[in-house]
Amino acid sequence: MEELNSLMHGFSVILTPYNLVLMFVGVFLGIIVGVLPGLGGANGVAILLPLTFAMPPTSGIVMLSCIYWGALFGGAITSILFNIPGEPWSVATTFDGYPMAQQGKAGEALTASFTASFFGALVAIIMITFVAPAVANFALRFGPPEFFAVYFLTFCSFIGMGKEPPFKILVAMMIGFALAAVGIDIVTGQLRMTFGFTELLRGFNFLIAVIGLFGIGEILLSMEEGLSFTGKTAKINMKIVLETWKKLPRFWGTALRSTVIGCWLGITPGGATPASFMAYGIAKRTSKDGAKFGTGQLEGVVAPEIANNSAGTSALLPMLALGIPGSPTAAVLLGGLLIWGLQPGPLLFVEQKDFVWGLIASMYLGNLAALILVLTCVPFFAAILKVPFSIIAPVIVVICAVGAFTVSNAMGDVWMMLMFGVVGYAFKKLDYPMAPMVLALVLGDQAESAFRQSMLMSQGDMRIFFSNTLVGSITALALFALFWPLIAMGIRRMRSAAA
Repeated sequence: MEELNSLMHGFSVILTPYNLVLMFVGVFLGIIVGVLPGLGGANGVAILLPLTFAMPPTSGIVMLSCIYWGALFGGAITSILFNIPGEPWSVATTFDGYPMAQQGKAGEALTASFTASFFGALVAIIMITFVAPAVANFALRFGPPEFFAVYFLTFCSFIGMGKEPPFKILVAMMIGFALAAVGIDIVTGQLRMTFGFTELLRGFNFLIAVIGLFGIGEILLSMEEGLSFTGKTAKINMKIVLETWKKLPRFWGTALRSTVIGCWLGITPGGATPASFMAYGIAKRTSKDGAKFGTGQLEGVVAPEIANNSAGTSALLPMLALGIPGSPTAAVLLGGLLIWGLQPGPLLFVEQKDFVWGLIASMYLGNLAALILVLTCVPFFAAILKVPFSIIAPVIVVICAVGAFTVSNAMGDVWMMLMFGVVGYAFKKLDYPMAPMVLALVLGDQAESAFRQSMLMSQGDMRIFFSNTLVGSITALALFALFWPLIAMGIRRMRSAAA
């Protein structure tokens, strides 16, 4: 009851015409940030942070957090329409979202994506409101072994639950691990696989790789197939939106699992990107239509979108309650709080009650504003498919190049993007899955760091990954997912023998 009273007080603080205008402006800017490949929520918030310095802290954080909501929603737009993830966490959305757009179901895919995003963020906001202290204490139990176990579970889920041959998945994943290892070793400071090229000192940026693999690679493939998108017409109206909403309740099990995964990885923090991959993999394994995933299944859009939005939102919990940012964007928001003279942590809920509960109230309103704005603009997004490919392709290439250059303001990144485009084209022609390589590239260095820290803690004893109930259960679940094909085969043989 105390939380509800505080939340009502937060709404009274936030519901002013000035703050409501900032809310919609922030969401609109965030959608643009999410659509532009390479910019990213964290970069967008960082670029626009100086605009808020003259505002009251509550108004400033409202605008910045709404930019974040907009980016979480907007990342799915180019993923579904052009197979170009606007954000790292939108990669898994391309697996089924883009095939749906190719089949003329762009409106259905976008509606499902936006609705799932709203649901995932809403559940995470409710959790922040009511269970913040208990969840924050749980997050404190996570150390390097627990983090590595989470990453290990993600990798094993892809191998054990993928529809492609395990050999191809392993090859793609090993290439991703190799690319993730390029650059400076963060533990020893030594150079690894730079081959004398100064451009490789920073390693391969994940966003540049994704833009090239999915964006440029798709354009090359489309050029070969005749410079046209398949199914480039799309009927979008309120009837389609309502019909899509009628279909979504049957995915309630996937929604609940994806929400739990997202909130868990957002708080620990694992991040929105692994949450989306893990939710997609588990949905693929548990769904009765799992074998059809990757061909344009609505459930394959719902699962990663719920997970990445619940993870992205719940990452704000440790930032507010503990002063520990759960994501890059949360880290930027933390910097904004410090600039305004606010110190995140447990005392923030006591000393700055108006600010904290005003921020939480703005999460509810900002999430709703984002849903209204993107659903209202669905026809405009879908209309992009009607533009001839010969016109839109050069525009996409320019946007990809600008996005790649924006990451580090380096021309070398543009050349890397083109190189990854050729790799993406080759993968598609050879029928190798790109998702495992992308997953290994984005999580490889983090998994390596967590593993090496765990080995330093245990003096090289692998039993550290079973040293307590929490890490032991995660590791056991990972091994179960890895060997699930063999386990399933054994169960089928036992049943056939018994019959």
